[in-house]
Amino acid sequence: MKKVLLAAVFLAGFNFASAQEAATPKIDPKNDQDLKTWYHNDYTTSKVYGVNTANAYKYLESKGLKPKTIVVGVLDSGVQVDHPGLVKNMWKNPNEIPNNGKDDDNNGYIDDVHGWNFIGGKNADISVDNMEVTRVVAKYKPIFEGENSTTNKANQAKMPEEFAMYMKSKELYNKKSGDASQNLKLYTMISELIPNMVMLLNGKPVSPKTLSEIKEPTDQKSAMALQILRQISNNPDYQGKTAAEFETAVKKDMKEAIDHYGPAAQQYDLKFDPRKDIVGDNYDDYAEKIYGNNHYEGPDAEHGTHVSGIIAGLPQGKEVQYGVASKVAKIMAVRTVPNGDERDKDVANAIRYAVDNGAKVLNMSFGKPVSPGKNVVWDAFKYAQDKGVLLVKAAGNENEDVAEHLAYPTNFKNVTDETPFVNNVMVVGASTNRSNDLRASFSNYNGKMVNVFAPGEKIYSTVPKNDYSYQQGTSMASPVVAGAAAVLLAYMPSLKPNEIIESFVKTSNTNDNNSFNTQSQAGGVIDVAKAAEYAYNNFYKESKITVKKAVKAKKKSTPKNDVK
Repeated sequence: MKKVLLAAVFLAGFNFASAQEAATPKIDPKNDQDLKTWYHNDYTTSKVYGVNTANAYKYLESKGLKPKTIVVGVLDSGVQVDHPGLVKNMWKNPNEIPNNGKDDDNNGYIDDVHGWNFIGGKNADISVDNMEVTRVVAKYKPIFEGENSTTNKANQAKMPEEFAMYMKSKELYNKKSGDASQNLKLYTMISELIPNMVMLLNGKPVSPKTLSEIKEPTDQKSAMALQILRQISNNPDYQGKTAAEFETAVKKDMKEAIDHYGPAAQQYDLKFDPRKDIVGDNYDDYAEKIYGNNHYEGPDAEHGTHVSGIIAGLPQGKEVQYGVASKVAKIMAVRTVPNGDERDKDVANAIRYAVDNGAKVLNMSFGKPVSPGKNVVWDAFKYAQDKGVLLVKAAGNENEDVAEHLAYPTNFKNVTDETPFVNNVMVVGASTNRSNDLRASFSNYNGKMVNVFAPGEKIYSTVPKNDYSYQQGTSMASPVVAGAAAVLLAYMPSLKPNEIIESFVKTSNTNDNNSFNTQSQAGGVIDVAKAAEYAYNNFYKESKITVKKAVKAKKKSTPKNDVK
């Protein structure tokens, strides 16, 4: 899910302004302490669908439980491991001596102190990579649509699954490559019009009143600038800003959009393939596991650093941000996702690496519409299940029913299956802080294939350069749940992944506005405190009683020595 949502938010936001926001004095989000931590709220007292973090700790501690540290693997774009808000909660490999150039623990990975990078090589790291549909089209077009039509038909008949994947990829490739080009042109145009918009404001703040007083320009550029300004005046993110503040904010947003859509030329280039020269592995050899480097951050760690803060960030300085599992979790950084689509081989190896090195929860905030190596990823899912490791996965940001538009990797081999083929994967949709509009507009959904929803809009967390920012996406909702799962495991380490999933599904705070209760298995937003109580009463306490009975039975059956 490493995708910027700015495009949808920026454009949709042009026409959005709730009555409540219009009537309430706007607080700068950078100074809004409540907004920065809203996703921790207790719904019962605040009527905001947070996850009730503080009360979860209170409940578990009231039972006399002592927490154990839980390692959470963050399979993502990279992590700034020395961020002031993360550095104290980064996992450190106890069997590896830093920077000695040796594989001290003999796991095959040299100096993997905080994790590993599966998309790097000896001298460089992957930044931009293809989209998966690009790779599929490039590989199979000569096979299925080559110069010889007879050979094409024979290949199509011989490889029906690959041909179906090719046709799906071709359709998506043609559409999305065009969309990316159009979006780049759009945001470049808006960026070029910023000086005109600032000039039209003439030092006045962004507001409907200011816009109504501007005379209709006679030149085309200024007329276009005024049209955009009129739309922006309804957007809460810009409303009320001074001309100077508006200029700074829009420049930042446009740069983010252009930086996102700019690489599309490479992502959809059928001849572009950085893998061979940079990573140097045999990509088609799925059995190959030893490659990469220990560059945990990589060229762009914004996404992974933000995700990590949601799980285990710690307050520092004047920053109030803290992760759901900040008291109990350590972050293992496993760089897996480039600026483009993750590759199946890397995903499978990242899962196995994290599991083998002690992670009990893995966060996977990524996804794609096709997966040539899905079987090797499914094998890794099964491996994690056998080791008792929970996988938490983002549902996706396309505002689609995932049964109709699969987002790989998926825990359902077929959408018609009644149940997933493994019981250790929890799929998460994104919710908002608006009780009358809970599903985030971008979030994917499904009553069977999405387990729960969690806060994923206006989420404040750590980003590189020791900074913080608000971001949104199911990518942000997934680590909320990963952190919540870590809290339960820290105090009740005997819990199994399926028991954790059940605990969250059965205790979510439901809401039937806009049919929200039908859009996930739980029908609501997770509540960590309620899940903790459910898990304790239904699984942990019972298991403790069973163990005690077994010990007593064993003592009774053991014959005592005669004393003379």
